[in-house]
Amino acid sequence: MGQTMAQTENGAGLSADLDGMMLFAGNANKVLGQRVADYLGIELGRMTSTQFSDGELRVMVDQSARGKEVFIIQPTCAPANDTLMELLIMLDAFRRASAMKINVVMPYYGYARQDKKIKPREPVTARLVADLVENGGATRVVAVDLHAEQIQGFFRIPVDHLYGGPIIGRYLIEQGYREDEDVVVVSPDVGGVGRARSLAEMLHAPLAILAKRRPEPNKVDIVEIIGEAQGKRCIMIDDMVDTGGSVVHGAEALLKSGAIEVMACCTHAVFSGDASKKLQDSVLSRVVAMDTVPIPQAKQFEKLTVLPVAPLLGEAIKRIHLNRSVSTLFDDWR
Repeated sequence: MGQTMAQTENGAGLSADLDGMMLFAGNANKVLGQRVADYLGIELGRMTSTQFSDGELRVMVDQSARGKEVFIIQPTCAPANDTLMELLIMLDAFRRASAMKINVVMPYYGYARQDKKIKPREPVTARLVADLVENGGATRVVAVDLHAEQIQGFFRIPVDHLYGGPIIGRYLIEQGYREDEDVVVVSPDVGGVGRARSLAEMLHAPLAILAKRRPEPNKVDIVEIIGEAQGKRCIMIDDMVDTGGSVVHGAEALLKSGAIEVMACCTHAVFSGDASKKLQDSVLSRVVAMDTVPIPQAKQFEKLTVLPVAPLLGEAIKRIHLNRSVSTLFDDWR
């Protein structure tokens, strides 16, 4: 995948000149930060992030960042409060260290599920986080598969929204799912139709939709299946899998409708609580996810396949630094 990404609109390779750029990673996903650094062929910046005895975070940048363009990789995943606070403290540290630009790379944007006010006296936490990051000193944000695309509009600074779908699509094509007459791509809800349609077009497959309602958070009732599932191998795609309840109930509903196989794909493998066991013990044949958030060994299971996001992030970072187009990375994802 890296070879495809390293081509520009005219087919010429991008310059490898990354002078003036520095890459740092918080504690949320240090392994991913190192993989991005390896992709770019640079060293990961030195930074100390520890805790005081009372639990307060202490951050120290261990090398000069004056006049540099800084990229900070920090998904605000669990523990969300700690990773978000660490990001804000890192922003303040680099701003006071006279960095020229501070680009926040959030492979996973936490607190995104409350992106609008539905009930009285509800907060809009996605906007709150945007305000905190922007006011903390970020000059640009890079995110992967935001839970709601309108979150981009919560910022007054540039936001590069990257899509994980092409990575999943290319993997499925390699696995032989393209142009298979038995395959149908399924959106687990109406809000994810755009993502599912793009994957369906990549695979030259039809589209189906699960119409559902949520009586309360992390609870789901399947109301209706829109489209044909009987005799099909179903590929459900969503931005995240949290407790696993939605995809498991969706898979059960599809099989009851006559599907012969159901697999689930997602960008963010949140896997809260006993989600890993629930997915392994479910009727799902496979689960394909990406490593935008760390997946510890304890949360990995036999049915799980993890795809790397580092080449996508590395290529986007390189193009941003060199003032090249980022959107052309997704010419096959419309």
